[in-house]
Amino acid sequence: MGDYDLVLRGGTVVDGTGAPATRADVAVLGGRMKVLSPGAGTSATEEVDVSGQVVAPGFIDVHTHSDALAAPHAADDGEGAIERLRLAPLLQGVTTEISGNCGISLFPSLPELLPELAEHVRVSFGLGTVPPAVDFDAFAAGQDPALRHTHIASLVGHGTLRAGVMGFDARPPTAHELDTMCALLDRALEQGAAGLSTGLIYPPGTYAGTEEIIALAKVAARHGKPYVTHLRDEMSQVESALEEALEIAVRSGASLQVSHHKTAGRHGWGATLRTLPRLDRARAAGVDVLCDVYPYTAGSTVLHAMLPPWTSEGGVGVMLERLRRPEERDRIRWDIVHGVPGWENTVGNGGWDLIAVAAAASRPGVEGRRIADLAAEAGIDAIEYVCELLLAERGEVTIISHSMHEDDVRRVLASPLSMIGSDGVPKPGRPHPRWAGSFARVLGHYGRDQGLLSLETAVHKMTGLPAQRFGLTGRGVVRDGALADLVVFDPDTVQDGATFEQPLLAPRGVSTVVVAGRTAVRDGRPTGTRAGEVVRVR
Repeated sequence: MGDYDLVLRGGTVVDGTGAPATRADVAVLGGRMKVLSPGAGTSATEEVDVSGQVVAPGFIDVHTHSDALAAPHAADDGEGAIERLRLAPLLQGVTTEISGNCGISLFPSLPELLPELAEHVRVSFGLGTVPPAVDFDAFAAGQDPALRHTHIASLVGHGTLRAGVMGFDARPPTAHELDTMCALLDRALEQGAAGLSTGLIYPPGTYAGTEEIIALAKVAARHGKPYVTHLRDEMSQVESALEEALEIAVRSGASLQVSHHKTAGRHGWGATLRTLPRLDRARAAGVDVLCDVYPYTAGSTVLHAMLPPWTSEGGVGVMLERLRRPEERDRIRWDIVHGVPGWENTVGNGGWDLIAVAAAASRPGVEGRRIADLAAEAGIDAIEYVCELLLAERGEVTIISHSMHEDDVRRVLASPLSMIGSDGVPKPGRPHPRWAGSFARVLGHYGRDQGLLSLETAVHKMTGLPAQRFGLTGRGVVRDGALADLVVFDPDTVQDGATFEQPLLAPRGVSTVVVAGRTAVRDGRPTGTRAGEVVRVR
């Protein structure tokens, strides 16, 4: 036995605050850190020589959709596909994930609406029959410790909250329904949920008006927790959508986190030249606004989000019945060509040739291929193909949309207001490589190779800044007494390995990952340790 459980010796510490790197040894005892002078005469049960490498806080992925990945009901295919998805963030140094983004969480709901909500959860998370929960406590109880490689916190998804109180009706809530939504949100935040999220392009969130969101954001503000939003439009109307988000923040008093900030589609390219200065002005005026970003020009979401919002009114079952009818398919075609007021219309801003299938469980041969090509091969138009695919998969299809411009991605990455989130959608098939590559890609491609960010700044965007934003006390920094979540990487070789063709390839240059004081990755390989916990933000 030694003085410590673990000592990382000889490394360069980048502590997560943005401060210059320093030489130090980092020790772990009882799940907490101790920073030691280089070569301190101490002993440990496990000692690792990390000379020439960087020791940093474990990375915090502020934007994931991994809510159901460690639920015991998550279905595996017998070939370890789900376990590979679980390991992907850990292997690039992520030790904490924040789920419940884009208005989609596994909770909360009135008990009587849980059965109706289950179909929405199935289509959103795609991991078999993962039941929704009435509140955060029930969600936490549903996370299987034997399956958790990383820690998880969760936002309260407004779309789930709305559906869990009033179903999938495209109307404003009654006063009683809004009061009930506020009460369920208040309880979940009191139990430790990390904030409120919206996904205002996704039904049923898209059916909500600004006043509804302000009322709920006021509840988050009372708890000192952020309002986190996937804007109502990230394409041609991104600037007006951003104004709505800022209005919600100002009128509610909540801090504002703009999710995966982008200006996508041919009509949105270049708009970061205006949106980022607008965020700067808002901060100067006293609005606590920040954003997150993933380092790719392609996004990923569910296929039915490409259709007009009215198609999802009433829930998944009603949507599928609509898609069977020729007259409804004609209406979809018309709306995509001509637009619907207040609807983002991704296809109208780009085209089916920019959208590829990521996950379609019963048709793996279509995964990785563009919708336009698949429709042409089938001898039908794209709307016919999309409707038939959604019907065949009972609505559960994930896509990748190649919709952004590299210059916009670079601007957001470089902004001092941004932090890093993968927006990972961990489903079997051919998921977006951001789930396995985002953090290594920022460090290697954008940081070291392109010089867009200094090492200290890049690590700060992955650690100290998100910990501060989401109230993750004791995380995101290397300092005495901090929780012992750590990553060790080689700054000269760290690089993402994941590609669109092979999206779960592990990164290079990440040697050691420590979760809750236990070594979870050694020499770039998982040790089998599962030390992840549910994080409650108080």
